[in-house]
Amino acid sequence: MTADDLAEVVALEARVQAFPWSIGNFRDALAAGNDCRVGREDGKLVAFVVTMPAVDEVHLLVIAVTPERQRAGLASRLLNLVCAEARAAGMARMLLEVRPSNAAALAFYNRAGFAEIGRRRGYYPAPVAMGGREDAIVMARTL
Repeated sequence: MTADDLAEVVALEARVQAFPWSIGNFRDALAAGNDCRVGREDGKLVAFVVTMPAVDEVHLLVIAVTPERQRAGLASRLLNLVCAEARAAGMARMLLEVRPSNAAALAFYNRAGFAEIGRRRGYYPAPVAMGGREDAIVMARTL
């Protein structure tokens, strides 16, 4: 991912997230040196992933696939790639947070070998009908 990709990345993020990252969030991730990847098919952005290394573990910050290409294995390929590279760099595990209401993501992460290790209360913004905040399930996978 480069700065030239950000308009497409932000557009994809807005299509798949109720509370999407802003272009500033992605710029900050690039500037911080986080591992930011895009996946393209025929030149068109179809997926992206952002991870952040932290001493001996890596944090999955965001992963997304365009709705038209979901359930085609793209997220699994991106996740396997960043996990393999983190393992090769000496990282022991990957962490992530996911909304309890995101059943599809929870199923995906469980299939990928992640397990719940905790909760962050009121971590995510949420619709007022949900009380304005939603917990995060913290998950981890040994690399």
